[in-house]
Amino acid sequence: MEALVLREDRDGLARLTLNRPDKLNALSMELFVELGAHVAAIEADPTARAVLLKGAGKCFSAGHDLGGIAEGEGHEQPNFQAQVIERLANLPLPVIVGVHGHCYTGGLELALAGDIIVAARSARFADTHARFSLVPVWGLSVRLPRRVGTYRAREMMFTCRTYCGEEAAAMGLANLCVADDDYEAALADVAQQVLAQSSHSHRANKRLLIETDGLPLGASLAHEIYNGAGRGPDMQDRIAAFRNRKR
Repeated sequence: MEALVLREDRDGLARLTLNRPDKLNALSMELFVELGAHVAAIEADPTARAVLLKGAGKCFSAGHDLGGIAEGEGHEQPNFQAQVIERLANLPLPVIVGVHGHCYTGGLELALAGDIIVAARSARFADTHARFSLVPVWGLSVRLPRRVGTYRAREMMFTCRTYCGEEAAAMGLANLCVADDDYEAALADVAQQVLAQSSHSHRANKRLLIETDGLPLGASLAHEIYNGAGRGPDMQDRIAAFRNRKR
C-alpha cells in the first residue's frame, strides 16, 4: 500500500506530503500514525533545518475523515492526533505549510501548526465543527484566535463560512496568498529564504517564542535576556561573508 504521508529531503528541507488525493487528503488515524512517525524522525534528524507540509492532488486536506469519526476510530494513546499536531507545532525548526484547495476543520487545525502558511488563490479555509455538532480537540480554539484575533475566530467558528486564500491572507490566517500558477515557486522561495538564515537562530528564536507565549511583558523580556541561546557557531562566518559582499 502506498504511504499516506510522503517525505522527501533536499538541502536541509524535509518535505512532507499528505498522500490521500483520492480522499481529498482526509485525515484518518492511519495517516496520523505515519505523520507522527515522520515528525518524530525529523525531530531526531540533525540534518533537517526546516519542514514544508503540503497536500497531494487537488487540495491540502478536506478535514478529519468523517467515516472514521462515525466508526469510532481510536488509538491506544489518548488524544493521539492532537499530540501529533502539537509535536509538529513545537518542532525546533521553522514549519512552512502550503495550502491549495480545501483546508477545512481538521485540516485547518493541522495547518495552524505551521509557523508560516502560504496560500494559493484557490485555497478555501473553513471551520465546520458546528455544522456536524463537533467541538475542536486538535487545538483550533487556541491557535486560531492567536492568528486572526478572538472575534474573527468566533466568526469563523460560529458561521462555518468559507474564506478564500486572499481573505485568509488579509486576516492574517495565511502569511501570503499567491496565484495558483505561482504557488509551487512561492513555496520554494519561502523555504529558500528560511534555509538561507542561521539554523541556530531559528531553533533559539522558536524556543523563545514558544516559552514566552502568554507571559506578561516583564516576564517575557526577562526570559529573553536570561534564557536566550546566545551567539551561534556560524556567527563569525556569516558576518565575514556579509562584509565581503559589501566590499
